[in-house]
Amino acid sequence: MANKKIGILFGMENTFPPALVEKVNGMKGAGVTAEFVQIGGIRMDEPKKYDVIIDRISQDIPFYRAYLKNAMLHGTIVINNPFWWTADDKFFNYALAHKMGVAIPPTVILPHHSHPPDTTDKSMRNLIYPLNWEEVFAYVGFPAFLKPYSGGGWKHVYKVHSPEEFFHNYNQTGDLCMTLQHGVEFQDYYRCYVVGQEKVHIMKYDPKAPHHERYVKGNPQPGTALKARIEKDALALCRALGYDLNTVEFAVEDGVPYAIDFMNPAPDAEITSVGQHNFEWIVDAVAEMAVQKALGGENPVEELRWAAFLNGPKLVEEPVQRLRKKLGT
Repeated sequence: MANKKIGILFGMENTFPPALVEKVNGMKGAGVTAEFVQIGGIRMDEPKKYDVIIDRISQDIPFYRAYLKNAMLHGTIVINNPFWWTADDKFFNYALAHKMGVAIPPTVILPHHSHPPDTTDKSMRNLIYPLNWEEVFAYVGFPAFLKPYSGGGWKHVYKVHSPEEFFHNYNQTGDLCMTLQHGVEFQDYYRCYVVGQEKVHIMKYDPKAPHHERYVKGNPQPGTALKARIEKDALALCRALGYDLNTVEFAVEDGVPYAIDFMNPAPDAEITSVGQHNFEWIVDAVAEMAVQKALGGENPVEELRWAAFLNGPKLVEEPVQRLRKKLGT
């Protein structure tokens, strides 16, 4: 019988980590146990302690991120791969998704409003100044969302309807690197758990509601064709980015699901926010995936999944062309 161990690395969560441990330890006969990760100072030749670690917190704590990279060096499978996660940013993901043919609203990355630490105007000698803002606004169109190129939790996100509103908010972003993305006027919105690059759980979501009410009760599902498109695009994105646990958000305008946010490798899974049904689904799916990986001994060091797209043909999605026509650009 296998003797494998899964560790859960987490922060302020109260319900998801213990439920995962309980679920794994309740899978009798699998030969796999789970526990909360316990670590101190990490040696560079730290022996392997866990076969799989589920990472829920290293995006906020560099010490944990360094530990996980070292654990991978010694054979641990980490969900999600900290090397890929560290390299990723939302603007690159948008560009990659567009190249893959996923519907993405027009998006531009912008220079920092204020100089980053330890830089001056001389550090910016390659930067055009002043920027051609009219060209940027013509490409993106209004309304638009001004948001960081990295990060999450709806921090520093502004909806702007005019150049005046844009500059008012852009002037408050300091040294953050921001993107400006066309604001899809959606009729429906869905948030999807994607687990193991195989399972998709679609959740009707209302980003305008209070946080604890955003997951719509009863979870009404999209129609057959739209559901198939959402599942297809969600899987394609997670497979390209190499994420085994992610949420992918789609804003649906005129029947087209635009991928809005899909860099969530430690997605919210607390029962108090996602609700009982969604909570049970994600606990079961993640536990089963982690056990399968622990037993399968998958090599955690693989080529970056998105590398295959870097020199491929550019794919332009017809719905994106439709949106560009609507914007008059």
